[in-house]
Amino acid sequence: MSQEQLRPVRVGLLGIGTVGGGTFTVLKRNQEEIRRRAGRGIEVTMVADLNTALAQQVVGDAAQIVSDARAVIANPDVDVVVELIGGYGIAKALVLEAIAAGKHVVTANKALLAVHGTEIFAAARAKGVIVAFEAAVAGGIPIIKALREGLTANQIQWVAGIINGTTNFILSEMRDKGLDFDVVLKEAQRLGYAEADPTFDIEGVDAAHKATLLSAIAFGIPVQFDKAHVEGITQLSATDIKYAEQLGYRIKLLGIARRRDNGVELRTHPTLVPMRRLIANVEGAMNAVLVQGDAVGTTMYYGKGAGSEPTASAVVADLVDIARLLDAAPAARVPYLAFQPDEMSTLPILPLDEVITSFYLRLRVADKAGVLAKITGILAEQGISIDAVIQREADEVSGEGGNQTDLIILTHDTSEGGMNKALAAMQALPTVLAPIVRVRKEELA
Repeated sequence: MSQEQLRPVRVGLLGIGTVGGGTFTVLKRNQEEIRRRAGRGIEVTMVADLNTALAQQVVGDAAQIVSDARAVIANPDVDVVVELIGGYGIAKALVLEAIAAGKHVVTANKALLAVHGTEIFAAARAKGVIVAFEAAVAGGIPIIKALREGLTANQIQWVAGIINGTTNFILSEMRDKGLDFDVVLKEAQRLGYAEADPTFDIEGVDAAHKATLLSAIAFGIPVQFDKAHVEGITQLSATDIKYAEQLGYRIKLLGIARRRDNGVELRTHPTLVPMRRLIANVEGAMNAVLVQGDAVGTTMYYGKGAGSEPTASAVVADLVDIARLLDAAPAARVPYLAFQPDEMSTLPILPLDEVITSFYLRLRVADKAGVLAKITGILAEQGISIDAVIQREADEVSGEGGNQTDLIILTHDTSEGGMNKALAAMQALPTVLAPIVRVRKEELA
């Protein structure tokens, strides 16, 4: 092996914030271990950040520091560009420019890939460079590698994950303390678990970006975030979390991708999960992903989904992969989305009306004879069978008088479209006194 083949891989970091700083630290601390695994050294030789003073504090004299990211891309001595800026805007331009310059790219930017991945992967393929993105989903959990490589013998049937730590922390606190969403959100912001503007997290967008990437890798379909159903946790109440608990369920925000004969379900929403499932017991800001394969059965991947060094762990793993494959022909590399580019599936993303799942319903109704019979009759008209019904006096949780009651209904699997028709008919009943609460339920068996 020549000296040229042994030279270190030279890395340019775009952004030296939480993840960039962690990446530099992990590479430095574990450099010998990494070299032994990669077969060559991996060195950060250039860092771009508008805050050059911060960059100086983190990297000292170990790398050249610039304020202009394009200076990193233009440097012929940089082999790999690590994009840690985030968002759709300048990050997209910089990634495409890095690819055009013949640089390999590592990114933690799930939003960018979920929306523009098809364009980015096509550009990278045309240029013969790698785009690696393990850090884009579930932080330090190697779920991308598991789907692309470890489970490659399987036909993946479904993937379901707690892939946003902020919302999982909020739901855990709501359950533990019996508090409503707004109160817990303020506490999460005070503790640093939620951003000042938490919209992407609490409205389910961040989890849906990640679910979109998982669906593409699991089923060999293009990334199609625009067709995903996205629903957050802002409308959940402590009442429903309590009732779910009494029924043996926990409510989690899940990103779900499921293969059906006629297409793929791609949805992110609050979900009742049986308490006996391991994933139902994932608490706080932790992440977990379940994958069902036809040969392997169910596997689960658990760990920290965010943070400086957990995410850096995934970034460095991508850098090691690139170091191992730097001189390999493009055809010898693992495809970006696991399947060969000319073998991508045309399975469509199913519209929400065609999604099949079961439901938790809570109806605040007048405490009169015959109300339950009317409601079950409407469900029967839509072919919806009932798994369980419980009745609770409204004042048990709300302090209201005894002339109202909460009906909690668990259904068996049905179509979303059929449930929507049933809900409209039930809501129109004069004995239904408040908007009906509907939360989807998954057994994940």
